[in-house]
Amino acid sequence: MKKISILLVILLIATCGCGKVDVGKVKEDFESKVTKTKSYQLNGTMEIINNEDKFLYTVEASFLKDDFYKVRLVNQTNNHEQIILKNEEGVYVVTPKLNKSFKFQSEWPNNSSQSYLLASLLQDIKNDNNSSLEEDDNSYIIKTSVNYPNNSELVYEKIYFDKEVNLQRVEVYNNDDSLKIKVNVKSLDLKAGLEKEDFVLEDLVNNCDEESCKIEEKTGSLDEAIYPLYIPSETYLTSKDVLDTDKGERVILTYSGNKNFVLVEEIASSSKDFEIIPVYGDPLLLNDSVAALQSNSLYWTSNNVEYYLAGNDLSNEELLSIATSLTSTDIVTSGTIEK
Repeated sequence: MKKISILLVILLIATCGCGKVDVGKVKEDFESKVTKTKSYQLNGTMEIINNEDKFLYTVEASFLKDDFYKVRLVNQTNNHEQIILKNEEGVYVVTPKLNKSFKFQSEWPNNSSQSYLLASLLQDIKNDNNSSLEEDDNSYIIKTSVNYPNNSELVYEKIYFDKEVNLQRVEVYNNDDSLKIKVNVKSLDLKAGLEKEDFVLEDLVNNCDEESCKIEEKTGSLDEAIYPLYIPSETYLTSKDVLDTDKGERVILTYSGNKNFVLVEEIASSSKDFEIIPVYGDPLLLNDSVAALQSNSLYWTSNNVEYYLAGNDLSNEELLSIATSLTSTDIVTSGTIEK
Protein backbone atom coordinates (compact mmCIF):
# COMPACT_ATOMS: atom_id res chain seq x y z
CA MET A 1 0.00 0.00 0.00
CA LYS A 2 2.86 2.30 0.89
CA LYS A 3 4.55 1.56 -2.47
CA ILE A 4 1.35 2.39 -4.31
CA SER A 5 1.08 5.76 -2.52
CA ILE A 6 4.67 6.65 -3.37
CA LEU A 7 4.07 5.70 -7.01
CA LEU A 8 0.97 7.93 -7.18
CA VAL A 9 2.92 10.89 -5.79
CA ILE A 10 5.65 10.37 -8.40
CA LEU A 11 3.06 10.20 -11.18
CA LEU A 12 1.39 13.40 -9.96
CA ILE A 13 4.71 15.25 -9.87
CA ALA A 14 5.57 14.02 -13.35
CA THR A 15 2.17 15.04 -14.66
CA CYS A 16 2.44 18.54 -13.20
CA GLY A 17 5.93 18.94 -14.62
CA CYS A 18 4.75 17.99 -18.11
CA GLY A 19 2.10 20.69 -17.98
CA LYS A 20 4.61 23.54 -17.74
CA VAL A 21 5.50 25.28 -21.00
CA ASP A 22 8.65 27.40 -21.19
CA VAL A 23 9.14 30.54 -23.27
CA GLY A 24 11.37 28.69 -25.74
CA LYS A 25 8.60 26.26 -26.69
CA VAL A 26 6.05 29.05 -27.27
CA LYS A 27 8.64 30.96 -29.33
CA GLU A 28 9.32 27.89 -31.46
CA ASP A 29 5.63 27.23 -32.09
CA PHE A 30 4.98 30.87 -33.06
CA GLU A 31 8.06 30.97 -35.30
CA SER A 32 6.90 27.80 -37.03
CA LYS A 33 3.51 29.35 -37.81
CA VAL A 34 5.06 32.57 -39.12
CA THR A 35 7.74 30.97 -41.29
CA LYS A 36 5.42 28.37 -42.80
CA THR A 37 2.70 30.75 -43.97
CA LYS A 38 2.89 31.82 -47.62
CA SER A 39 0.26 34.50 -47.11
CA TYR A 40 -1.96 35.64 -44.28
CA GLN A 41 -4.70 38.11 -43.50
CA LEU A 42 -5.20 39.57 -40.04
CA ASN A 43 -8.35 41.47 -39.07
CA GLY A 44 -8.78 43.33 -35.83
CA THR A 45 -8.82 46.66 -34.04
CA MET A 46 -6.06 48.93 -32.82
CA GLU A 47 -6.29 51.52 -30.06
CA ILE A 48 -3.77 54.35 -29.69
CA ILE A 49 -3.72 56.00 -26.25
CA ASN A 50 -2.26 59.51 -25.95
CA ASN A 51 -2.84 60.88 -22.44
CA GLU A 52 -6.62 61.34 -22.19
CA ASP A 53 -7.22 60.81 -25.92
CA LYS A 54 -7.94 57.43 -27.48
CA PHE A 55 -7.92 56.70 -31.21
CA LEU A 56 -9.56 53.53 -32.46
CA TYR A 57 -8.82 51.91 -35.83
CA THR A 58 -10.02 48.89 -37.69
CA VAL A 59 -7.00 47.02 -39.05
CA GLU A 60 -6.68 44.68 -42.01
CA ALA A 61 -3.11 43.44 -42.49
CA SER A 62 -2.20 41.26 -45.47
CA PHE A 63 1.11 39.54 -46.21
CA LEU A 64 2.56 37.58 -49.13
CA LYS A 65 5.98 36.01 -49.33
CA ASP A 66 8.39 37.54 -49.99
CA ASP A 67 8.03 40.95 -48.40
CA PHE A 68 4.64 42.06 -49.78
CA TYR A 69 2.49 43.92 -47.25
CA LYS A 70 -0.81 45.79 -47.30
CA VAL A 71 -2.15 47.35 -44.10
CA ARG A 72 -5.54 49.06 -44.28
CA LEU A 73 -6.23 51.41 -41.34
CA VAL A 74 -9.63 53.07 -40.89
CA ASN A 75 -10.17 55.58 -38.09
CA GLN A 76 -13.48 54.62 -36.49
CA THR A 77 -14.24 58.20 -35.39
CA ASN A 78 -13.99 60.03 -38.72
CA ASN A 79 -13.76 57.09 -41.18
CA HIS A 80 -10.39 58.39 -42.41
CA GLU A 81 -8.82 55.53 -44.41
CA GLN A 82 -5.15 55.05 -45.20
CA ILE A 83 -3.27 52.08 -46.61
CA ILE A 84 0.38 51.20 -46.14
CA LEU A 85 1.57 49.14 -49.10
CA LYS A 86 4.85 47.42 -49.80
CA ASN A 87 5.38 45.68 -53.13
CA GLU A 88 8.18 45.26 -55.68
CA GLU A 89 8.03 48.97 -56.54
CA GLY A 90 8.47 50.39 -53.04
CA VAL A 91 6.67 51.49 -49.88
CA TYR A 92 3.56 53.68 -50.15
CA VAL A 93 1.06 55.37 -47.87
CA VAL A 94 -2.18 55.85 -49.80
CA THR A 95 -5.10 58.07 -48.84
CA PRO A 96 -7.86 56.95 -51.27
CA LYS A 97 -10.25 59.78 -50.45
CA LEU A 98 -7.65 62.38 -51.43
CA ASN A 99 -6.40 60.38 -54.44
CA LYS A 100 -2.86 60.79 -53.09
CA SER A 101 0.03 58.56 -52.14
CA PHE A 102 3.45 59.03 -50.62
CA LYS A 103 6.21 56.82 -52.00
CA PHE A 104 8.94 56.18 -49.46
CA GLN A 105 12.59 55.30 -49.74
CA SER A 106 12.26 53.18 -46.61
CA GLU A 107 13.06 49.82 -45.05
CA TRP A 108 9.54 49.61 -43.59
CA PRO A 109 8.42 47.40 -41.90
CA ASN A 110 11.81 45.91 -41.01
CA ASN A 111 13.27 49.04 -39.41
CA SER A 112 10.86 49.24 -36.44
CA SER A 113 8.34 47.27 -34.43
CA GLN A 114 4.85 46.84 -35.92
CA SER A 115 2.26 45.50 -33.50
CA TYR A 116 -0.04 44.14 -36.25
CA LEU A 117 2.55 42.24 -38.35
CA LEU A 118 3.56 38.68 -37.44
CA ALA A 119 7.15 38.86 -38.71
CA SER A 120 7.73 42.04 -36.71
CA LEU A 121 6.42 40.45 -33.50
CA LEU A 122 8.61 37.42 -34.11
CA GLN A 123 11.63 39.66 -34.66
CA ASP A 124 10.94 41.48 -31.38
CA ILE A 125 10.87 38.15 -29.56
CA LYS A 126 14.06 36.87 -31.18
CA ASN A 127 15.93 40.12 -30.55
CA ASP A 128 15.28 40.03 -26.80
CA ASN A 129 17.25 37.35 -24.97
CA ASN A 130 15.52 38.38 -21.75
CA SER A 131 11.95 37.94 -22.94
CA SER A 132 9.73 36.22 -20.38
CA LEU A 133 6.62 34.05 -20.36
CA GLU A 134 3.54 34.30 -18.19
CA GLU A 135 0.72 31.78 -18.25
CA ASP A 136 -2.87 31.85 -17.08
CA ASP A 137 -5.81 29.54 -17.64
CA ASN A 138 -6.42 30.76 -21.20
CA SER A 139 -3.24 32.40 -22.47
CA TYR A 140 0.49 32.42 -22.88
CA ILE A 141 1.89 35.95 -22.55
CA ILE A 142 5.35 36.82 -23.84
CA LYS A 143 6.84 40.07 -22.57
CA THR A 144 9.59 41.49 -24.77
CA SER A 145 11.31 44.76 -25.60
CA VAL A 146 10.36 46.74 -28.72
CA ASN A 147 12.12 48.87 -31.31
CA TYR A 148 10.45 52.20 -32.11
CA PRO A 149 13.38 54.42 -33.19
CA ASN A 150 11.12 57.46 -33.69
CA ASN A 151 9.29 57.05 -30.39
CA SER A 152 11.54 56.13 -27.47
CA GLU A 153 8.55 56.34 -25.12
CA LEU A 154 7.52 52.83 -26.23
CA VAL A 155 9.74 50.29 -24.46
CA TYR A 156 8.08 46.88 -24.16
CA GLU A 157 5.11 44.82 -25.30
CA LYS A 158 3.01 41.91 -24.14
CA ILE A 159 2.02 39.41 -26.82
CA TYR A 160 -0.96 37.23 -25.93
CA PHE A 161 -1.49 33.75 -27.43
CA ASP A 162 -4.13 31.13 -26.75
CA LYS A 163 -3.04 27.65 -25.67
CA GLU A 164 -2.61 26.65 -29.33
CA VAL A 165 -0.18 29.60 -29.77
CA ASN A 166 -2.62 31.55 -31.93
CA LEU A 167 -2.14 35.32 -31.67
CA GLN A 168 -4.87 37.03 -29.64
CA ARG A 169 -3.68 40.57 -28.89
CA VAL A 170 -0.65 42.82 -28.48
CA GLU A 171 -0.16 45.55 -25.87
CA VAL A 172 2.65 48.13 -26.05
CA TYR A 173 3.72 50.03 -22.91
CA ASN A 174 5.94 52.93 -21.91
CA ASN A 175 8.46 53.16 -19.07
CA ASP A 176 5.68 54.00 -16.61
CA ASP A 177 3.86 50.77 -17.51
CA SER A 178 1.09 52.79 -19.14
CA LEU A 179 -0.65 51.14 -22.08
CA LYS A 180 -0.05 53.11 -25.30
CA ILE A 181 -1.06 50.73 -28.13
CA LYS A 182 -3.43 47.78 -28.07
CA VAL A 183 -4.16 45.48 -31.01
CA ASN A 184 -7.00 42.96 -30.68
CA VAL A 185 -6.98 40.17 -33.26
CA LYS A 186 -10.46 39.18 -34.38
CA SER A 187 -9.38 36.72 -37.08
CA LEU A 188 -6.13 35.45 -38.57
CA ASP A 189 -6.07 33.35 -41.73
CA LEU A 190 -2.62 31.82 -42.24
CA LYS A 191 -3.69 30.29 -45.58
CA ALA A 192 -5.18 33.39 -47.19
CA GLY A 193 -4.21 32.41 -50.75
CA LEU A 194 -3.11 35.93 -51.72
CA GLU A 195 -1.27 36.74 -54.97
CA LYS A 196 0.88 39.62 -56.20
CA GLU A 197 -2.19 41.04 -57.93
CA ASP A 198 -3.60 41.79 -54.47
CA PHE A 199 -0.79 44.31 -53.86
CA VAL A 200 -1.18 46.65 -56.86
CA LEU A 201 -0.95 50.36 -56.00
CA GLU A 202 -3.51 51.69 -58.50
CA ASP A 203 -6.16 49.22 -57.36
CA LEU A 204 -6.20 50.79 -53.90
CA VAL A 205 -7.81 53.89 -55.42
CA ASN A 206 -9.64 52.41 -58.41
CA ASN A 207 -11.35 49.69 -56.38
CA CYS A 208 -12.28 51.73 -53.32
CA ASP A 209 -15.90 52.40 -52.40
CA GLU A 210 -17.35 54.94 -54.87
CA GLU A 211 -19.12 57.06 -52.28
CA SER A 212 -16.37 57.16 -49.62
CA CYS A 213 -13.63 57.78 -52.19
CA LYS A 214 -15.50 60.29 -54.34
CA ILE A 215 -13.10 63.02 -55.42
CA GLU A 216 -14.29 66.50 -54.59
CA GLU A 217 -12.79 69.81 -55.60
CA LYS A 218 -12.82 71.31 -52.15
CA THR A 219 -11.66 74.78 -51.21
CA GLY A 220 -11.99 76.57 -47.95
CA SER A 221 -10.32 78.40 -45.14
CA LEU A 222 -9.60 77.77 -41.50
CA ASP A 223 -11.75 79.91 -39.25
CA GLU A 224 -8.94 79.73 -36.71
CA ALA A 225 -5.39 78.44 -36.77
CA ILE A 226 -4.84 75.24 -34.80
CA TYR A 227 -2.05 75.74 -32.28
CA PRO A 228 0.14 73.03 -30.70
CA LEU A 229 -0.18 72.59 -26.94
CA TYR A 230 3.46 71.51 -26.71
CA ILE A 231 6.20 73.97 -27.70
CA PRO A 232 9.92 73.49 -26.90
CA SER A 233 11.24 75.70 -24.10
CA GLU A 234 12.32 79.24 -24.95
CA THR A 235 10.43 79.02 -28.26
CA TYR A 236 7.62 81.41 -29.14
CA LEU A 237 5.07 82.11 -31.88
CA THR A 238 6.52 85.05 -33.81
CA SER A 239 4.22 85.29 -36.83
CA LYS A 240 0.97 84.07 -38.34
CA ASP A 241 0.53 84.46 -42.08
CA VAL A 242 -2.49 83.61 -44.22
CA LEU A 243 -1.90 83.03 -47.93
CA ASP A 244 -4.52 82.65 -50.66
CA THR A 245 -4.05 79.58 -52.87
CA ASP A 246 -6.12 77.99 -55.61
CA LYS A 247 -7.44 75.59 -52.95
CA GLY A 248 -8.32 78.26 -50.39
CA GLU A 249 -6.35 79.72 -47.52
CA ARG A 250 -3.07 78.41 -46.15
CA VAL A 251 -2.08 79.32 -42.59
CA ILE A 252 1.63 79.52 -41.75
CA LEU A 253 2.67 79.66 -38.09
CA THR A 254 6.32 80.55 -37.45
CA TYR A 255 7.97 79.78 -34.11
CA SER A 256 11.37 81.21 -33.18
CA GLY A 257 13.78 81.00 -30.28
CA ASN A 258 15.61 77.99 -28.91
CA LYS A 259 14.00 75.65 -31.46
CA ASN A 260 12.86 77.30 -34.70
CA PHE A 261 10.08 75.60 -36.67
CA VAL A 262 7.20 76.28 -39.07
CA LEU A 263 3.71 74.77 -39.00
CA VAL A 264 1.58 74.96 -42.17
CA GLU A 265 -2.17 74.21 -42.14
CA GLU A 266 -4.79 74.11 -44.90
CA ILE A 267 -7.99 72.31 -45.83
CA ALA A 268 -7.28 68.89 -47.35
CA SER A 269 -8.27 68.60 -51.00
CA SER A 270 -8.50 65.73 -53.44
CA SER A 271 -6.34 65.50 -56.54
CA LYS A 272 -8.09 65.09 -59.91
CA ASP A 273 -5.40 62.64 -61.01
CA PHE A 274 -3.77 60.08 -58.75
CA GLU A 275 -0.80 61.87 -57.21
CA ILE A 276 2.39 60.14 -56.00
CA ILE A 277 4.67 62.24 -53.79
CA PRO A 278 8.25 60.95 -53.24
CA VAL A 279 9.47 60.96 -49.64
CA TYR A 280 12.85 60.06 -48.16
CA GLY A 281 11.75 58.86 -44.75
CA ASP A 282 9.33 56.51 -43.04
CA PRO A 283 5.60 56.04 -42.46
CA LEU A 284 4.74 56.89 -38.87
CA LEU A 285 1.52 56.20 -36.98
CA LEU A 286 0.46 59.51 -35.46
CA ASN A 287 -2.67 59.31 -33.28
CA ASP A 288 -5.45 59.39 -35.91
CA SER A 289 -3.36 59.34 -39.08
CA VAL A 290 -0.35 57.79 -40.79
CA ALA A 291 2.23 60.55 -41.22
CA ALA A 292 5.17 60.91 -43.60
CA LEU A 293 8.31 61.46 -41.54
CA GLN A 294 11.37 62.91 -43.24
CA SER A 295 14.53 64.42 -41.82
CA ASN A 296 13.34 67.35 -39.67
CA SER A 297 9.81 67.40 -41.16
CA LEU A 298 6.45 65.71 -40.80
CA TYR A 299 3.37 65.71 -43.06
CA TRP A 300 -0.06 64.31 -42.16
CA THR A 301 -3.81 64.79 -42.60
CA SER A 302 -6.20 64.91 -39.64
CA ASN A 303 -9.92 65.75 -39.62
CA ASN A 304 -9.71 67.07 -43.17
CA VAL A 305 -6.82 69.42 -42.40
CA GLU A 306 -3.39 68.94 -44.00
CA TYR A 307 -0.43 69.72 -41.75
CA TYR A 308 3.22 70.25 -42.61
CA LEU A 309 5.67 70.68 -39.72
CA ALA A 310 9.36 71.43 -40.33
CA GLY A 311 12.30 72.58 -38.25
CA ASN A 312 16.02 71.92 -38.64
CA ASP A 313 16.44 72.37 -34.88
CA LEU A 314 13.87 69.69 -34.00
CA SER A 315 14.59 66.04 -33.28
CA ASN A 316 12.14 63.41 -34.49
CA GLU A 317 10.79 63.09 -30.95
CA GLU A 318 10.17 66.85 -30.76
CA LEU A 319 8.40 66.75 -34.13
CA LEU A 320 6.21 63.97 -32.78
CA SER A 321 5.51 65.81 -29.52
CA ILE A 322 4.43 68.98 -31.33
CA ALA A 323 2.27 67.08 -33.82
CA THR A 324 0.49 64.94 -31.23
CA SER A 325 -0.21 68.01 -29.08
CA LEU A 326 -2.37 69.60 -31.77
CA THR A 327 -6.01 69.38 -30.77
CA SER A 328 -7.65 66.21 -32.04
CA THR A 329 -11.27 67.10 -31.30
CA ASP A 330 -11.82 69.69 -34.05
CA ILE A 331 -14.12 68.65 -36.89
CA VAL A 332 -13.77 70.23 -40.31
CA THR A 333 -16.95 70.55 -42.33
CA SER A 334 -17.27 72.32 -45.68
CA GLY A 335 -14.00 74.14 -45.26
CA THR A 336 -14.54 75.50 -41.75
CA ILE A 337 -13.55 74.27 -38.33
CA GLU A 338 -16.29 73.72 -35.79
CA LYS A 339 -15.28 73.57 -32.15
